[in-house]
Amino acid sequence: MSSLSRELVFLILQFLDEEKFKETVHKLEQESGFYFNVKYFEEKVHAGEWDEVERYLSGFTKVDDNRYSMKIFFEIRKQKYLEALDRHDRAKAVDILVKDLKVFSTFNEELYKEITQLLTLENFRENEQLSKYGDTKSARSIMLIELKKLIEANPLFREKLVFPTLKASRLRTLINQSLNWQHQLCKNPRPNPDIKTLFTDHTCSPPNGARTSPVSVPLAAVPKAGAAYQPLTGHAPFQPPPPAGPSLAGWMTSAAVSSSIQSAAVAASSMSVPPNQGMMKRPAISDYQSAESEQLMKRLRPAGHGIDEATYPAPTPQPSWSLDDLPRTVACTLSQGSNVTSMDFHPSRHTLLLVGSGNGEFTLWEIGLRERLVSKPFKIWDMQACSAQFQSVLAKDSSMPINRVTWSPDGDLIGVAFAKHLIHLYAYQQPNEARQVLEIEAHSGGVNDIAFSRPNKQLCVVTCGDDKLIRVWDMHGQKIYSFEGHEAPVYSICPHHKETIQFIFSTSIDGKIKAWLYDNAGSRVDYDAPGKWCTTMLYSADGTRLFSCGTSKEGDSHLVEWNESEGSIKRTYSGFRKKASGVVQGVVQFDTAQNHILAAGEDNQIKFWDVDNTNMLTFIDADGGLPGLPRLRFNKEGNLLAVTTVDNGFKILANSDGLRSLRAFGNRPFEAFRSPYEASAMKVSGAPVVAGISPNIGRMDNLDRNSPAKPSPILNGADPASRSIDIKPRISEEKPDKAKPWELMEVLNPQQFRVATLPETPEQTSKVVRLLYTNSGVGLLALGSNAIQRLWKWNRNEQNPSGKATASVVPQHWQPNSGLVMANDIGETPPEESVPCIALSKNDSYVMSACGGKVSLFNMMTFKVKIRLKGHQKRITGLAFSNSLHILVSSGADAQLCVWATDSWEKKKSVAIQMPAGKTPSGDTRVQFNSDQNRLLVVHETQIAIYDASKMERIYQWIPQGTLSAAISHASYSCNSQLVFAAFTDGNVAIFDADNLRLRCRIASSAYMSTAAINSNPPVYPFVVAGHPQEPNQFAVGLSDGSVKVMEPLESDGKWGTPAPVENGVANGRAPASSATSNPATDQNQR
Repeated sequence: MSSLSRELVFLILQFLDEEKFKETVHKLEQESGFYFNVKYFEEKVHAGEWDEVERYLSGFTKVDDNRYSMKIFFEIRKQKYLEALDRHDRAKAVDILVKDLKVFSTFNEELYKEITQLLTLENFRENEQLSKYGDTKSARSIMLIELKKLIEANPLFREKLVFPTLKASRLRTLINQSLNWQHQLCKNPRPNPDIKTLFTDHTCSPPNGARTSPVSVPLAAVPKAGAAYQPLTGHAPFQPPPPAGPSLAGWMTSAAVSSSIQSAAVAASSMSVPPNQGMMKRPAISDYQSAESEQLMKRLRPAGHGIDEATYPAPTPQPSWSLDDLPRTVACTLSQGSNVTSMDFHPSRHTLLLVGSGNGEFTLWEIGLRERLVSKPFKIWDMQACSAQFQSVLAKDSSMPINRVTWSPDGDLIGVAFAKHLIHLYAYQQPNEARQVLEIEAHSGGVNDIAFSRPNKQLCVVTCGDDKLIRVWDMHGQKIYSFEGHEAPVYSICPHHKETIQFIFSTSIDGKIKAWLYDNAGSRVDYDAPGKWCTTMLYSADGTRLFSCGTSKEGDSHLVEWNESEGSIKRTYSGFRKKASGVVQGVVQFDTAQNHILAAGEDNQIKFWDVDNTNMLTFIDADGGLPGLPRLRFNKEGNLLAVTTVDNGFKILANSDGLRSLRAFGNRPFEAFRSPYEASAMKVSGAPVVAGISPNIGRMDNLDRNSPAKPSPILNGADPASRSIDIKPRISEEKPDKAKPWELMEVLNPQQFRVATLPETPEQTSKVVRLLYTNSGVGLLALGSNAIQRLWKWNRNEQNPSGKATASVVPQHWQPNSGLVMANDIGETPPEESVPCIALSKNDSYVMSACGGKVSLFNMMTFKVKIRLKGHQKRITGLAFSNSLHILVSSGADAQLCVWATDSWEKKKSVAIQMPAGKTPSGDTRVQFNSDQNRLLVVHETQIAIYDASKMERIYQWIPQGTLSAAISHASYSCNSQLVFAAFTDGNVAIFDADNLRLRCRIASSAYMSTAAINSNPPVYPFVVAGHPQEPNQFAVGLSDGSVKVMEPLESDGKWGTPAPVENGVANGRAPASSATSNPATDQNQR
């Protein structure tokens, strides 16, 4: 439907509303899908008219359109289900469960089972996650808040939430204007015409019954409504005009699309095709949905010429963010040593930056440490496999600049495209290995771009080159597709997908845009890009908005957003400088982040835009030193921005969140992973990376990461609030080459850190033997030696607005209304002699525990046992899962490690831990995987060790000595696996660097225990330690007297000390007793 037809619907809606046709108004809103009346929607939700709520929603979205829509329908049906349970209407609840909620079991079977189990409860509020459910009215209000956030974030509702501003009775006004115009055309106009119908054109009756002759009106005298506007009369329907030329609309509307990789059926377009055209060659950039989606054809509409601006007014939403969200603070400046040609941040490790250079070398930087982890100069792996043409080119000029570097979506592979023929693929293995995988002679001439895609869930590599081709390769180096159609070298590619439809946009240096499906049917789009020269295309992080940026041969730059539903340019962003005639420096580079930021490099500056505003937001020069057209790249969080410099380097810019993420690394050493070449070649200049507290990372269940909508706290185990404490960044003034002498951080009194003592409970007489934070970070679970588990929760209030665990606020002891306690099955083993261990499932719904040799899996809702395993000859003392390796590691009191296959539950291996000299292989052993699940922390009273889990071989070992010579009672990783928290039987607590087990902080018992506790008999000491799941510097300790303490560094410190520098493998060139180092032999082996 054209924009004028769309506007006519709004006029009719206004007319119906003014005439009080209320039901008809909402029916038209729903059937047209143009305007979502939030007020009407709220009224129906508050009234509990669920059938009408879903009927109204159905005009705008379906359950399976996207994740936002799925969450909207789930929240509504869940509320309907809970209300039926609250009325004790079990029959209705079962009906809702089977008919309405069953659809979600396909996507989250575990959640569906939990919802089903609510039927077994007398009061569903007995479920922990529903314990705060109030009455129906308040529950509906809370749900509405979440629904409105989801609707605002849902791209299908974009520009449908605001009714256009119209003068009153606008449709009547237009009709009156039309009648006045018709009256002026009358041959014998009467002074007071009597108009009795709108069904035919008006004419005044002639005097004495004479017949009226036709009126001839000069063309110039007739007011033109525009080429697209046909008369609104009773004789001609109101229709959109035929397109002025080939359009971008409907390019995915062929009857069927199939290939060896993918098959998708798409309904035919309503636009007629001339008989001499076999296939529409110029369709639209549409909102591609899967072939199964009923929404696809609804959104594929004919459009006019693609470069016309959209004609209907679009409201400009107020930004829900500020300039402080832009990464504008220079955190550090790093030297690459050669001209930087391409950069790309790791998709999940947000401080890991891949950099390609003009000399053919690519480097992997850990920005938080300012360290080169990997540096790979160019070399040909197999010259014999190269073509004679390429060998001849290389013989004449051996230089091999990199055109593009990129990560695979999972961050496991690195793709490198060179300026001559080749691409290289490397497999990245943390922390500093890049293994050769594939060398492909992909194109004749330069390879201008490289990207990864997943058609049919198979990882592929897409390349384009000077030979005017786009090619798709599998992971064996075999060519799957070769797309021909461009008449000039292909400059860039943009693979993307909408639901199940996979496609590729490509641009060439003659300014043409083409689009391809994974088949042999040719391009679906053939269109001119703004500027008609080199252009790149990018989607927003959530994949819903398409942008392009390019430069003309005259040097003028064009940054635009495409309207995917109309097939036109939606916005053209201003702020680029008009170039002098004939002055062309190169091509403007751009990037997008956080779904609301655009950035481009021009005039030795970085320019920023809000995606919803065409005017430039601001610009910065990043303290100078930028080239005329700097290259730039956001990390996936949008809190760091890398930008190239004129001196063969790059700068890292950060916002406050980015600064906190960099401070999480501190200045910990990485010498164990650096080669001699890297250590000597690295140059660092400018401001050093700051050190302090890392950002809080919230969970977004079943929603896009950058969505402003947050999940409901009910039945998902997560508190939607995010941490709101504002911590000002502190930038060090020190020069990096003038480091202060290292000193061990020693905490000796309560004023030196933050500590909270959890409230006492009736079961506190038993010592705490296991301690675990809930995955959502809002609770703490303690298991006593009497096999009873206790739970504390932090509430959201003015002192703790995030509701997360913190040492600054004391939590509350939580118990269900039933008064039940969770107790382990200990069999015949006396509780005080068993060594219990526990592990929580990801959604906090299941707990696995063991006492005296048996493993039990409890449902935290019903407390029923799922499975039991037997394996160790002595009692089991530790359990740890690795999903990536598909194993369960259990540890026993005989200092043995058993490895179990999680698919068959068969024992794969048994390993004895390597004991220090003179120690017998016995005693309790604990195990824990790091966050990457490839390294295993093994804790015994005689040692802390790190194992390579894939081989079960020891990498590092630390043995108690000096002021930390007491036996180790427990140890645990921090949430980011960069620290190890350890407790000792003399009351000391120590913090180590996880990479090398070097000590960085000691907390004395005097800092957190009373004098009476320290001098008690038997002495009180920390028996167990647990790291917070989201705050890397927060941990809790459970003491032998049953009390629990939560510890954090002062906000002014931000972290637990600094790592010891390394000289010749020894901290500070010496080995003082208070700074015990990892085992030298194993250090050497690691290098």
